[in-house]
Amino acid sequence: MPHYLLQASYTSDAWAALAQEPEDRIEAIKPVVQRLGGRVLSGYLSFGEFDILAIVEMPDAVSAAAFSMASSGGGAIRVRRTTLLLTPEEAKQAMRMAGGSAYPIPNALQSALSQDAADLVASVGE
Repeated sequence: MPHYLLQASYTSDAWAALAQEPEDRIEAIKPVVQRLGGRVLSGYLSFGEFDILAIVEMPDAVSAAAFSMASSGGGAIRVRRTTLLLTPEEAKQAMRMAGGSAYPIPNALQSALSQDAADLVASVGE
């Protein structure tokens, strides 16, 4: 099953409510993730741009999007981000596929790179 990194920042109202009545929000999301066919692997409170993060398994992108929509609709989250995670083996497979894709770079970039290479060769000969 695909893994996703979920990151969220709470609103000031959500923090005020949690300060009045502390609760484990990772435990709170577990049943929701399970109803969508997934599983929470780990979760943490964090400091910085995001207040909470979790790593979850979800059956597919549609299920991950459904969780994102549901959690955003409650009004407690100010910012949220869902990121697909790849295992090292999946990443290597993607790299192999990318290497064989023959993606053409823009002509203007190709010309600039060719000129940079020519300038480098000329400067070495000086």
